Amino acid sequence: MPEITINMNRHLREHPSLKYLFFGGKGGVGKTVFAAAAAIGIARQGKRTLLVSTNPVHSLSGLFSRDMLGKHVAIDGVPNLWANEIDTRESIERNKVEIREKIRWFLKFADITTKADDFVESATMNPAFEESAMFESMVDLMLKNEYDVYVFDTAPTANARRLLGMSSVYSLWVNKMLKSREEARSLREMLSFTKKKEEDPLMNYLVSFRDRMDKARVLLTDPKLTAFYFITLPEALPIAVVTRFMQWFKDFGIPVGGVLVNMVIDPKTVGADAADFVKNRLAMQQEHMQTILREFGDNVRAIVPLYETEVRGVPLLQRLCSDIFTSRESEIDEEKPAGQREAGRA
Repeated sequence: MPEITINMNRHLREHPSLKYLFFGGKGGVGKTVFAAAAAIGIARQGKRTLLVSTNPVHSLSGLFSRDMLGKHVAIDGVPNLWANEIDTRESIERNKVEIREKIRWFLKFADITTKADDFVESATMNPAFEESAMFESMVDLMLKNEYDVYVFDTAPTANARRLLGMSSVYSLWVNKMLKSREEARSLREMLSFTKKKEEDPLMNYLVSFRDRMDKARVLLTDPKLTAFYFITLPEALPIAVVTRFMQWFKDFGIPVGGVLVNMVIDPKTVGADAADFVKNRLAMQQEHMQTILREFGDNVRAIVPLYETEVRGVPLLQRLCSDIFTSRESEIDEEKPAGQREAGRA
């Protein structure tokens, strides 16, 4: 197996204040099992850890053979670890109620007789509504601050990008809404025969919502608290996805924690009598590993071998945890003085 500069274990030791860890990548690369294995490793350190699925296609229940949709479930055999699949149905219904109340008030304010339910149905049929509900549920968990560390299993990278970028998008939208709302209220007060100011529930809601989004954006962009880890395979498409989105996350202000490589064939396991398919696969992977090490360099945190079976259940996740946290670091790099190592990573 190739050696890396800073493995996951050392990376977390050097960033002890990390609280929100996100795992993402192209579909099918192993995001869920890597997030779960990392959560096990962090829980072993004595930190109360919550493993959360923000992927609409949840996999945690199947991974642990436990129903954890919409609830926090303690993981047997792993002290300090709980898991939760966010139930978007509950969030959507709750959001519908809130939206209905705000729209009814707005229609009354504007003397419009249209029924609020028509607007609510139109708004909630938008495909992005589920994603918005997922984001708000994620923010609720973060702001409740009930655990020491939160490990998020995200949707495929494009969806994760939209999900994590919502704090900035929401903030822009709310600020425009507040400006329009303030202008409308000022005009209404100017035209009113009474100088008494009316209570404005919609304005109060927008201010409260903006404050929540501001808090979320601060948390998501703080490199001391947040890191996004990309999972890839030694294949062209997953590597291209990481290459494409890594810079976007950095530009958006979301700190990137590193890249973890999954399903790497160990050359020592491929004998001279191996099938041509296996030899060709090994050669392809070795070529792509050179690309990974060249493109991501010191950002590679783990190189995990291809297992003989599917990873499910705590025992195999503990094995994966060990491989993630103890990927061999370069002995040459370790021999350098600390100042030179840090300079090389700058």
